[in-house]
Amino acid sequence: MTRIDFELDREFVALNDLLRLAGLCDSGGMGKAIVASGEVTVDGEVELRKTAKIRAGQVVRWGDAEVRVRGPG
Repeated sequence: MTRIDFELDREFVALNDLLRLAGLCDSGGMGKAIVASGEVTVDGEVELRKTAKIRAGQVVRWGDAEVRVRGPG
């Protein structure tokens, strides 16, 4: 499994944007398609809302990638 620590510089990031910013896809549109596929989980639950607000402390998984979202500091 690929583990990515993502440093959040604001209160939240949209799920589709997080996938792009973490390097898992090339665009926000591609991120939306990935979320719509039903293959993305947030904290172990399938998330279908493309622009779900992801905050520090949450864990996003897609395929063999795990993104741990960290807050500033």
